[in-house]
Amino acid sequence: EITSLLSLYGGQFSAEQEICVNSPFWILSIPSEEMARGLMKRTVCAKSVFELWGHGRSVGELYVSLENYPMHEMLPYLQSDSTYKIHIHTFNRTLTQAQKIKKIDALEFLPFKGKVNLKNPEHIFWILEDYGMDPNNAPEEPFHLYFGRWIADGQRELIESYSVKKRHFIGNTSMDACLSFIMANHGRVKPNDLVYDPFVGTGGLLISSAHFGAYVCGTDIDYNTIHGLGKASRKNQKWRGPDENIRANLRQYGLEKYYVDALVSDSSRPIWRKGMLFDAIITDPPYGIREATRRTGSQKESVKSAERSTENHIFVSSSYHLSDIFFDLLKFAGEYLVMGGRLVYWLPTYRPEYTEEIIPRHPCLKLISNCEQMLSSHTSRRLITMEKVKEFKDQDQNSYLSDGQYMPYRGHNSFREKYFSGVTKRIAKEEKDNQK
Repeated sequence: EITSLLSLYGGQFSAEQEICVNSPFWILSIPSEEMARGLMKRTVCAKSVFELWGHGRSVGELYVSLENYPMHEMLPYLQSDSTYKIHIHTFNRTLTQAQKIKKIDALEFLPFKGKVNLKNPEHIFWILEDYGMDPNNAPEEPFHLYFGRWIADGQRELIESYSVKKRHFIGNTSMDACLSFIMANHGRVKPNDLVYDPFVGTGGLLISSAHFGAYVCGTDIDYNTIHGLGKASRKNQKWRGPDENIRANLRQYGLEKYYVDALVSDSSRPIWRKGMLFDAIITDPPYGIREATRRTGSQKESVKSAERSTENHIFVSSSYHLSDIFFDLLKFAGEYLVMGGRLVYWLPTYRPEYTEEIIPRHPCLKLISNCEQMLSSHTSRRLITMEKVKEFKDQDQNSYLSDGQYMPYRGHNSFREKYFSGVTKRIAKEEKDNQK
């Protein structure tokens, strides 16, 4: 998430950060304080950002680093007519109040001329201490110390204010609010973008994109879900109410003006005019467990079920293999994303058999990130982020990129098809076992 937002705002990780990948504190190179504030207006993963004045592997190194920090950079925040306070944050260790005061007093060599104001200071400074990631083996002295001026906090409060528990319209698989915002940030969604979800469901992923000022739309094969009809997913509620729909969700958060529409449509069938339409495609494809994987079919095809909605709308659906879902999704993204646009989606995996080879590829899309979310000891899902780097051509219609070669993706003997069949069965079995 941070890497995507840095690329959006023009910053980057420092060379030192590559060595400290397991640290909870990251050093970033951001050209201006304005950009740093812009970053923190988006992130739900980072807690705060500071202007780094000094750091070191020991107290002595920290003090030397602070003494070498340019005085002209410090002085605007240390004037006699200003107020300030100093916080101490320790990761993986708790300090007594006496220990904190002692550490603060040791900074008397810094030219603070203002007055201390603990309630409403103009400037806030932090001492940050890293005692490692092992709670059972914390060292006596920190591995690294930092001192800096607080600039801004992240958007952690969005997780609570957009909580699914408080949402008007939900489904069986409505996406967690935190993950929804992370996905929007992976997609580098910005104001006036057009964001599309081909498996929109109850529209949870549209909300996070609309919050960042993007116009949102989606499609889904489920007529009842799109129109807010049928059985409710909320406990102690049998049927959905008259105003339970995607538009009502966006209205709940004051985002209705960003809602384009949601259509009943099969993601495996083309419905859009040719051309690059969408700035981002952000979606959570169905895995065939709590939500069925279906596509439209005909009476001549192998029919799985025939469904009738409360509006007497009839359609016939057939099974939609998981590997085909991802093939169609990548093909659609390669064709309809703008250049530089991003596809963000979840990929289910069976951890003992997982290899990077099973990640679907497409010649028009470059893999940007692959982040794992553990579901159980054996199963997980991966948040895949891809960026369009090449214009779609007719020869890209039925191909994907693997090890520098174009190879057919579809086919019942494909190792991916076998893999995803196994993933679906194993996750379904684990869910049944958990219910028992």
